[in-house]
Amino acid sequence: MSFAAITAALPPAAVTRFDGLPYPHLASGKVREIFDLGDALLLVASDRLSAFDVILPDGIPGKGIVLTQMSNWWFAQTKDLIANHLLPDQPGEFLRRGISDRDLQLRSMIVRKLRPLAIECVARGYLIGSGWSSYQQTGEVCGNRLPPGLRQADRLPSPIFTPTTKAPKGSHDEPINDAQAAAIIGEKLYAQVKALSLALYQFGHDRAKQAGMILADTKFEFGTDAVGNLVLIDEVLTPDSSRYWPADSYAPGQSPPSYDKQFVRDHLLAIHWNQQPPAPLLPADVIRRTQEKYLAALKNLIG
Repeated sequence: MSFAAITAALPPAAVTRFDGLPYPHLASGKVREIFDLGDALLLVASDRLSAFDVILPDGIPGKGIVLTQMSNWWFAQTKDLIANHLLPDQPGEFLRRGISDRDLQLRSMIVRKLRPLAIECVARGYLIGSGWSSYQQTGEVCGNRLPPGLRQADRLPSPIFTPTTKAPKGSHDEPINDAQAAAIIGEKLYAQVKALSLALYQFGHDRAKQAGMILADTKFEFGTDAVGNLVLIDEVLTPDSSRYWPADSYAPGQSPPSYDKQFVRDHLLAIHWNQQPPAPLLPADVIRRTQEKYLAALKNLIG
C-alpha cells in the first residue's frame, strides 16, 4: 500500500476503543486489542500511546494504521528469513469474515493462533537507553561485556542480543542474560531466537540505512506452532518496537533525535509528571509532532 494512500486514510481523531466488534475479546495490550475469530486471531492496533508504562488519555490519530502497515511491509521484506504469523491473503480474509470498515482493515491483522515465547527478544547495535545506563554502571549489557570508553549512542563493535522477561500487564520487563533466558524457553529454542533476532536486526539496519535512518535497537516477539516451528509475531521494526534515528544528524556522545514518541516523553519530563496514573492531557502541538515522526519513518521506508 502506498504512503499517499495510507496518509489519505488517517482518521481526524485518535481511535482508542473498539466497542461493538462482533468477536469474542481475548486481551488488551497498551496498543493492541486481540479478538478470537475461531480459526485465527484478529489483532487491532489502536491509536493509544503509552509513556513510562502508563497509557495516556490522548492518542495519536492514525498511529495504529502506521504501525500495522509498517509491520506488513517488514513482514513481506523478511519472509525469506523467517515465517510470520500473517494469514497469506489479508484482503481475502477481511472479505471472508465480513470486515468491511476501511479504518478497521488498515489497522488490523488476521493471524495464526500460535504459542508466544515467554521472553522479549531485543537486539542492539548502538549503546543507548537502558543499555547505556547498564554499561555506565557495570560495563556490561545483559551479560555482554563491552569495551571500555564507549560513549552514549556509539555503534557497538557488533550487534548484541539482550533478552528480557515478558512481564504481566502493569509490570516492567526485566533484563536477563543468556543463561536465564535459555532456562525459560530451553537452550535449543533460545539459540534459534538469538540467531534470528540478530539476523533480523542486521537486515533491518541495512534496509533502514538505505532509507536514511539508523536502526539503533529493536524488539522482536516469536511464537511456535503446533509442531514447534518458530514464527515471527506481533509487530516488527516499527517506531513503537524500535529506535530509529535520522542518519544525517547522528553524532555519538548524546541521545540522537528519534522517529517515535520522544516529543511526548520530553514534554512529560518538562512538566514534572510523576509517571503515575492518571497521565496528563497532551498539547495539540505535541500530538501533531509525534504523528509527523511516525509518518516520516514510514515514508522513509516505503516512499
